[in-house]
Amino acid sequence: MNGIFNKIALAIIIIGAVNWGLIGFFSFDLVAWIFGGQAALVSRIIYAAVGLAGLYALSFFAYGNNDPNPSH
Repeated sequence: MNGIFNKIALAIIIIGAVNWGLIGFFSFDLVAWIFGGQAALVSRIIYAAVGLAGLYALSFFAYGNNDPNPSH
């Protein structure tokens, strides 16, 4: 079950990273464009989900990979 949450968090973080890349390189906010502006409820929910996923991903540093043989 924890692996599912990790994959969902990673997917949400990737969405946020792509959106921030577009903002940085082209001044284009894809989330706002798709959902009707930054103040739109759906946009705000997505921004909040990206933030929460980022906070959740901080736990990845605490647990790390303790497997000495990651090939299996």
